[in-house]
Amino acid sequence: MTVRLTLIAATVALALASPVQASALTARTIGPAAGSGPTPAIAESWNDAPGYTVYRPARLPRARMPLVLWGNGGCRDNGLSASHFLREIASHGYVVIANGSAREESPVLDQLPAADAPPPGSPPRATPDETTVAQYLAAIDWVQTARKGARSRWAGRIDLTRIAAMGHSCGGLQALAAGADPRIATVVAFNSGVYNRMGTGLSGVRITKDDLKKLHTPVAYFIGGPADIAFANAADDVARLSHVPVLGANLPVGHGGTFRLAGGGDWGRAAIAWLDWQLKGDAAAAKWFVGRDCRLCTTFGWTITRKQFPEYP
Repeated sequence: MTVRLTLIAATVALALASPVQASALTARTIGPAAGSGPTPAIAESWNDAPGYTVYRPARLPRARMPLVLWGNGGCRDNGLSASHFLREIASHGYVVIANGSAREESPVLDQLPAADAPPPGSPPRATPDETTVAQYLAAIDWVQTARKGARSRWAGRIDLTRIAAMGHSCGGLQALAAGADPRIATVVAFNSGVYNRMGTGLSGVRITKDDLKKLHTPVAYFIGGPADIAFANAADDVARLSHVPVLGANLPVGHGGTFRLAGGGDWGRAAIAWLDWQLKGDAAAAKWFVGRDCRLCTTFGWTITRKQFPEYP
């Protein structure tokens, strides 16, 4: 495993250090276009970014799109692990780069498994993380290189002043760690939180409670209720954060979240609203979270904690 991870890191580093001419770049599309947004989105594997999976609107909009970075559950090297959710995000006018190669895609579920059941495809393990925070952030460097040149598909398409760091479980820890980077504009952690007792979890992400002080943007935690193994960790994070706006949104769906439902289910709808507010300044999207009668405040099943929040969108 160590040799494999070293080879992956070296390949990604080589691709980033050696820009490829725009005309030589090729991409393989995985699966059909999907998503309820203005333009259905596709998943792609690019030859110059072997350690990533890219999600984008199939028909690129004229306006520059914000960038969303994604960390997979288990920090796994599978950029298709949340593919239904990520296509939904991209269909609303975002470019999403998942931290992992396009390996295996699971079918859409009609309903969620029991909230206390282990998330599909995420068995306990004691092996090293397959992806890293450094690789996660290096996706920004890939975009900077890929959008150069008038012939590049990405020229003038991506706005690197609007970047979100998101992830699930171990990938949520990657997002929280990446959130210290000054280029990040918001952080979203799904079913994740810094370990209350260091050394008790499986992740190798090097982040402590003190590192939360390095966050400089609004942060949202979406947690799956008491059956979610990250519940206590996330609640403690929310309680500790006192210097940035923080949302703790709890829905009892378990640690696997709703990623494998069509469009990513509740996780997809809430994430799009958060991104539209934070990265696009959409006042209507802000009403999902702000005010006494916010949508998540009044929707059956959600429990909301807000701190350092604006009174009005």
